[in-house]
Amino acid sequence: MSGFVMNKTFFSVVLTVFIVGLRNVPSVADDAVLPNILLILADDLGYGDVGCYNPTSKVPTPHIDQLAAEGLRFTDAHSPSTVCTPTRYSILTGQMAFRINYRGVFTGVGGPCLIKEDQLTLPQMLRECGYSTGLIGKWHVGMSFPAIGGGFAHERDVKNIPDGSFPKSPQSVAKVKCVDFSQPIPDGPTNRGFDYFFGTACCPTTDWLYAWIEGDRIPHPPTKLLDRKAAGLPDHVYSKDNRIGLLAENFDLEEVDMVFLEKSIAFLENHVNNQSDQPFFLFHSAQAVHLPSFPADAFKGKTNAGPHGDFIFELDYIIGELLKSLDRLGLAENTIVLVTSDNGPEVTSVVHMRRDHDHDGAHPWRGMKRDNWEGGHRVPFIVRWPGRITPGRTSEQTVCLTDIMATCASITGYDLPRKSAEDSFDMLPSLLGLDEGHSIRPFTLHQTMSLALGIRRGKWKYLDHLGSGGNRYTGRKELQSFFVPESVPDASGQLFDLDADPGETQNLFFERQQVTKELQRLLERTKSAGRSRSVSW
Repeated sequence: MSGFVMNKTFFSVVLTVFIVGLRNVPSVADDAVLPNILLILADDLGYGDVGCYNPTSKVPTPHIDQLAAEGLRFTDAHSPSTVCTPTRYSILTGQMAFRINYRGVFTGVGGPCLIKEDQLTLPQMLRECGYSTGLIGKWHVGMSFPAIGGGFAHERDVKNIPDGSFPKSPQSVAKVKCVDFSQPIPDGPTNRGFDYFFGTACCPTTDWLYAWIEGDRIPHPPTKLLDRKAAGLPDHVYSKDNRIGLLAENFDLEEVDMVFLEKSIAFLENHVNNQSDQPFFLFHSAQAVHLPSFPADAFKGKTNAGPHGDFIFELDYIIGELLKSLDRLGLAENTIVLVTSDNGPEVTSVVHMRRDHDHDGAHPWRGMKRDNWEGGHRVPFIVRWPGRITPGRTSEQTVCLTDIMATCASITGYDLPRKSAEDSFDMLPSLLGLDEGHSIRPFTLHQTMSLALGIRRGKWKYLDHLGSGGNRYTGRKELQSFFVPESVPDASGQLFDLDADPGETQNLFFERQQVTKELQRLLERTKSAGRSRSVSW
């Protein structure tokens, strides 16, 4: 495995600035001080949920907006998938998840981990560069929970598990009952590059196991079946994703994100007090704003946009508190902050926020979470790097969240092996304002949870399927009003000119047949090559 090369990129960027002589862009210092990295990943936060992306947003997001004013705002950034598990896999590995043929998302105690033991990850790479690494929040890439009597819970046949202790629980809870909570988890975050982990296996307030994981264990195992009514949980249109499950005594479903905030601040404080000679990589993986919308007590009723609006407002507050902590601890000036989302906004939040609050979380795009149209994967992406990124800039570069890994490699001078980060491209020229006149990526891939694929090159976007590739707009009542008949029903795919038709309504599959065939061939080539980086296209 290739490793860290001290200051390689620092010197090369300074040289590039000198030779190219573009603008008055601050150069990267030629010293040995590597920047800290704080990656904040929101869950289901839409492009239109944030004020600096959508002036008509009905939810105040002052801290995110301020971050954009202090840094760089990408307007054409994309999540690697239209749902959470494959996106998180791709951020952590720099590889599109369709390449491992994984479809769907993990729930409960689902496993095993999608990331192979010998696969280079973003935190492992940074740890090799001398970083201390921490993950606070949602993992959702799979874990192997040891089962009572041997083996792992995800391997158990739930039909043969007795249900005497929790007679009213559904079979979906059965595998959680199999877990031997006295045993360590062998393939969680601390086995894939993170020095420290505190969080949950899957969606914290949705997926049947309601308990905190710290390191590789669950210190306080679940002891009772969640009773929504007895727990006094909110009951509204945004609360229905909360499923019955096993609950630990110390797990408050309405305060999850505030606990994550507390733990991330503690990580930063511990770093300053005990590891200040190292740079850090902190991945704050939020629950907000994934349904159910359970804003903490301090945020209920704080907006005029209902419970989901309050939840977005809480997320913005959390981001603000993390930024204030960087300032208070003297870390801000040497910390790169990245804020983005794992995919577009959820169906329920889009439908009801549009109807009840005149707020469009997918604005101005067609589609939403699960869809291969832009609303499913075009996401907010803001980067602040004091002294390096010119404040208030906007970039129209097409980028993908897989690119975080190659960019961090470039920043730290890590020599990425060809077999790693197969779909990751270096965004550093864009961050430094050196990208004028050329594209960072030759093309960008899109995928849904069903492995429906798409490819984007310049203004052209080709979807290798009809329909959304995700949501069924004719079979789901609340989506029927958004159904748009196929403009070319005889086509086998969809070709859109995003410059002329950003709403993706006019399928040019036959009309621009040469472009269609070129993108079809390119998609097949990248599939057969197993990569999009380090290939001559």
